[in-house]
Amino acid sequence: MNSTIDIYTDHFQLTERPFSLVPDPDFLFWGPVHTRAYAILEYGIVTRAPITLITGEVGAGKTTLLHHLLRQIEDDVTIGLIANAHGSHADASDRGSLLRWVLRALDQPVSASDAYVDLFDRFQAYLIDEYANGRRVILIFDEAQNLVRSTLEELRMLTNINSGKDELLQLVLVGQPELRDTILQPDLKQFAQRVSASFHLSAMSVDTIRDYIAHRLAVAGGPADVFSDEACQEIHAQTGGVPRLVNQICDLAMVYAFTNNEYHVSSKTVRQIIADGVFFAGGMRNDPVRLVNSVASKAQ
Repeated sequence: MNSTIDIYTDHFQLTERPFSLVPDPDFLFWGPVHTRAYAILEYGIVTRAPITLITGEVGAGKTTLLHHLLRQIEDDVTIGLIANAHGSHADASDRGSLLRWVLRALDQPVSASDAYVDLFDRFQAYLIDEYANGRRVILIFDEAQNLVRSTLEELRMLTNINSGKDELLQLVLVGQPELRDTILQPDLKQFAQRVSASFHLSAMSVDTIRDYIAHRLAVAGGPADVFSDEACQEIHAQTGGVPRLVNQICDLAMVYAFTNNEYHVSSKTVRQIIADGVFFAGGMRNDPVRLVNSVASKAQ
């Protein structure tokens, strides 16, 4: 039986799996939309925007952009990353819960018994110390659509901490489109006014998908023409241009091509995947890696 990696290395002559579902900055594709999104992200950081907002559908590439940012960040910046934000972390019955959450992200010791006033004083002192040492603090919230309105408002209040003319804290909120909808509600008007940099990651076009697939194949050490133009068009139709879904169906297509002893993916292959019901657009119920061995065994 062929192992998973044999499909990529032996059959397609690649050095690694090109269409993993795990965000990987090494495979970051600078299409038009992602280039503009990252430019706005950098703009927000460089101009010390109080709040920077990046939104996009599930699988649009938001987390991959964040990972790239973290690899490029300057040494004079302290990052507190909350990778999977949840509103439940900020318990409305415990005013200090958000500050505990934030301080932990900054590797500061906290206790469940600490009073809100003590937590706030500690956080403010931390910001002032970092500023005095020539550093600025940025809190990044991924999956920020999970934050409740009261938490967003409390975060806005934290951005008011300043030293003279300089604000000491920046926020970067990354999340699904409903985050933008929440911020635009009337009761969060003051929060919205503090958003100085904002971008929405839209889906990829057919042409961009073609370039995206070729790019990932090239990074994995392979030729750019494994997928036909017709296959790329079918992939766009089935995925809506969402990168994570494109990765999933491309990986499945390579498995199917392997079982047919083919070295190129046609639109027929993509349509067969849909007909077999192994691709759940948006559901992500099937990981191609788990399918490989069962499909490959049938080809023996």
